[in-house]
Amino acid sequence: MTIHKEGRLLLLVLAVLFLALNFGASYYYPQASLLQNIVLISTIIFFLIVLQFFRSPKIITHANEKLVIAPADGKVVVIEEVLEKEYFNSKRKQISIFMSPVNVHVNRSPVSGIVKYFKYHAGKYLVAWHPKSSTENERTTMVLDLGNGLEVLVRQIAGALARRIKWYVDEGTQIKQGNEFGFIKFGSRVDVFLPIDAEVRVNIGDKTKGGRTILAELP
Repeated sequence: MTIHKEGRLLLLVLAVLFLALNFGASYYYPQASLLQNIVLISTIIFFLIVLQFFRSPKIITHANEKLVIAPADGKVVVIEEVLEKEYFNSKRKQISIFMSPVNVHVNRSPVSGIVKYFKYHAGKYLVAWHPKSSTENERTTMVLDLGNGLEVLVRQIAGALARRIKWYVDEGTQIKQGNEFGFIKFGSRVDVFLPIDAEVRVNIGDKTKGGRTILAELP
């Protein structure tokens, strides 16, 4: 288990700040042991909460060109046929994964392919499970060309707490299944849009592991 690069500076700043708070409590209130303990326990708990947001476990993805794997840890909250309007302008199967604040927030490519389309959208910060978050929240849209006539769209969506989406790809980038393509700080959601005849392998409420859980089988 390592700490993701997106959290290292923040954690360093918090560590310095919390050390200063604890030193200040001991220096200015040497007799107030209860206050010192409250400050110590509070800062440790808060630091650990933030620390777990940025954990980045090492995983092994067993690549398979017929399978679509989960792009993130979380819970399946949407499985439905929708009209995808940004890129395809046709019906697709949508699978959405909600990442709570306790999940790993690394985003991994669900398939291997070349990034054919990528766009960042500024937007609102509705709660990630809100029906309109997919089209109105801050988000990115990435379309992967699998090279066999199939394309898969992946959308990062910021939630009420996640106000910072990061991505490490651009149009023309070649990415392998399971490799990291982005990160969303704190709570968020990832949508995957598949061909209409893809066979979904998960159910609403299922827990997913990024880079490991099979979401669907491609036609």
